[in-house]
Amino acid sequence: MVRRIQKAAVLGSGVMGSGIAAHLANCGIDTYLFDIVPPTLTEEDQAKGFTVEHPAFRNKFANTAIQKLQKQKPAPLTTKRSLQRITTGNLEDDAHRLGEVDWIIEVVTENLEIKKALYTKIDAVRKEGTIVSSNTSGISIDAMADGRSDDFKKHFLGTHFFNPPRYLKLLEVVPSSYTDEAIVQFMKTFGEDVLGKGVVIAKDTPNFIANRIGTYGLLKTLQVMLEDGYSVGEVDSVTGPLIGRPKSATLRTLDVVGLDTFIHVANTVYHKTDGEEQRVFEVPAHMQKMVDAGHLGAKSGKGYFVKQGKEILELNIETFEYVPTTKLQAPSIEQSKQLKGLSNRLKHLIYAEDRAGELLWKIISPTLVYAAEKHGEIADDIVAIDEAMRWGFGWSQGPFEMWDAIGVERAVQRLEVQGQKIPTFVQQLLAEGHQTFYKEIDHVLHYYNGETYVAVPKNEKEINLKTYKKQHGVLKSNAGASVIDFGDGVLLLEFHSKSNALGLDIMQMLTHALDLLDTSDDYKGLVIGNQGKNFSVGANLAMILMEAEDDALFELDYIVRQFQQGTLRMKYSKKPVVAAPFGMTLGGGTEVCLPAAHIQATTETYMGLVEAGVGLLPGGGGNKELYMKHLKGLPKDVAVDYVQVAASVFEKIATAKTSTSGEEARDLGFLNQADAVSVNPDHQLYDAKQAVLGLVQAGYQAPVREKVPVSGAPGYAALLLGADAMLKSGYISPYDLEIAKKIAHVLAGGLVPYGSLVDEEYLLDLEREAFLSLVAQPKTQARMQHMLIKGKPLRN
Repeated sequence: MVRRIQKAAVLGSGVMGSGIAAHLANCGIDTYLFDIVPPTLTEEDQAKGFTVEHPAFRNKFANTAIQKLQKQKPAPLTTKRSLQRITTGNLEDDAHRLGEVDWIIEVVTENLEIKKALYTKIDAVRKEGTIVSSNTSGISIDAMADGRSDDFKKHFLGTHFFNPPRYLKLLEVVPSSYTDEAIVQFMKTFGEDVLGKGVVIAKDTPNFIANRIGTYGLLKTLQVMLEDGYSVGEVDSVTGPLIGRPKSATLRTLDVVGLDTFIHVANTVYHKTDGEEQRVFEVPAHMQKMVDAGHLGAKSGKGYFVKQGKEILELNIETFEYVPTTKLQAPSIEQSKQLKGLSNRLKHLIYAEDRAGELLWKIISPTLVYAAEKHGEIADDIVAIDEAMRWGFGWSQGPFEMWDAIGVERAVQRLEVQGQKIPTFVQQLLAEGHQTFYKEIDHVLHYYNGETYVAVPKNEKEINLKTYKKQHGVLKSNAGASVIDFGDGVLLLEFHSKSNALGLDIMQMLTHALDLLDTSDDYKGLVIGNQGKNFSVGANLAMILMEAEDDALFELDYIVRQFQQGTLRMKYSKKPVVAAPFGMTLGGGTEVCLPAAHIQATTETYMGLVEAGVGLLPGGGGNKELYMKHLKGLPKDVAVDYVQVAASVFEKIATAKTSTSGEEARDLGFLNQADAVSVNPDHQLYDAKQAVLGLVQAGYQAPVREKVPVSGAPGYAALLLGADAMLKSGYISPYDLEIAKKIAHVLAGGLVPYGSLVDEEYLLDLEREAFLSLVAQPKTQARMQHMLIKGKPLRN
């Protein structure tokens, strides 16, 4: 049996196939991307001098896919370096290469006979033990495996990625009746640990789990919309974030998916069901009419919505004209916005006696009933269904979590009054005296399996901080952060301020954590991390603006000094400090990470020193640390041009350059080669803790304080020349130039001679002085105020 997957092949280079190949390459797996040989030479091919034997012609489909990967938004690749791991080819000339790989993923057209013909070719060349999987979204896995060799059957299964593969967490692993159970478990663990996915084991039924439940819910919503006369805009205004669903809500989701694609998915179930279930999966006539007219959604520019200029128009289903977008108006909507927590909001809305409540009850309750009816058929447990809907469709709560939120007993009573049949599984829960599908037992989440409550299974690397704190408590806490004994002699500093914005309260907890490291032999190191929406959006801008408007520069000087001294103390701690940034790690968030002994980022870590956007420059040591990190990243035996190094750092800070991934953060110099990236964000804190223990075991020694070589006056002059060129080209405003001058002065180390060796404290003093001089400026204060109100930079 395959124990490791080092090389893979993706067969089919369409949007999905190329996206999967990109994800595998992002994860460090060398990947072949193959497609068919084009059937004919085009005029363009002939103009290029291609013949039918020319490799560029024969590999054209896969090569074109690689070109498209580099232009797609959002980017499928985490770094351009990932392209080096993808080799293109075709299924005629390169089929023998399938014997080299550990995993073959088929992503060809959804046609059983085409797939089976391809599997015949694969079976002839694959080596024994090679895993073969299909990315089918609904074709029977058993039917595809039929007729293959025994070893093929044992190693064959469905691996259904969701598009785009880099960003959507769900991976449905679907075994056939022939699949070796050890292979199923291997793929689950591999999917979680190496591919960074949330893996659910689905049964071999039409559309598996997420598309089965999600398609049902979407079609039920369309039916209610048509029957009760709701507009497209009204439906989307209440079926998005208001109830814990993505911003794309319902109809915009269909536009993004593509109406032609959605019809294919719906028909997969329609043709394999009957009765009332089949009626729900019947696509409404207007949708087929839209597809026939070429209105496929986002990919054709027209669907349920169309953009005209800056205005978004919605489709009037009756007239087929596009009209201004409408929103549903109902008292319950405004009332729900005052409630804390999604569960409370959802309960209020779904039982409301107004148009919003009626709509939500009619679309949500049938979906919950359907999930309960199908749970044993499409998955072994309710956890798989809930996880599939959260990870694949972006729901904040899965169907059974929603049952609990609105109250199982109350929902059943209303369904019974309406004459609805209650699923046996739900009746059984209530008959046994239970009120919820999930409950905490000894601070561990359990789920109802039809007989009793059992613990929700999880990967040992998955740490839930909320649960961990209930089980182990907190050493010290304030409004901004907590210090936690993270086990094995490791401390954790958790941010939990609003947006994880950095203020004095967090600096106080950092000081406490470092004091514990210094004074107690019980602790070996510290992890700085959290499980909020983002690691940190930066310093507390509202607090800085308030102090600046009050002309309280003395207080701001104290705050900045505390930040600087905290990060400097982190850097030189005798015990290792590991930072675990994820999501937005901006401004002060990046400054907290740069001095750490090790950074454990995630694939989706967006790092940047963005202070220039609000009229400032980094004040917590970020200029100095990024400059020093660039210096240390240079080869030891090469003469260093300090002006060039300063210019590289200046460009990143002055333009607020932000990485679009953890790997790009490495490309930009925020991470060095020793820093690491956790592909699975759920494993990041575990990985960070292991990094601390690994450093300790390796005999960690704090860095030695050294003077910093700077470019001085010549560097300052060179940086100003670059900034002035940016001004003349219209890239920056005159005030941007003033900010750039301050940044240049700090990075150059002031007007000292080239190559001068200066203390870090000297650079911190320059940085703090520049920060305070900018924060006192009216234009900077206007920028800060604009960012707080509008959420975007002001160019004044």
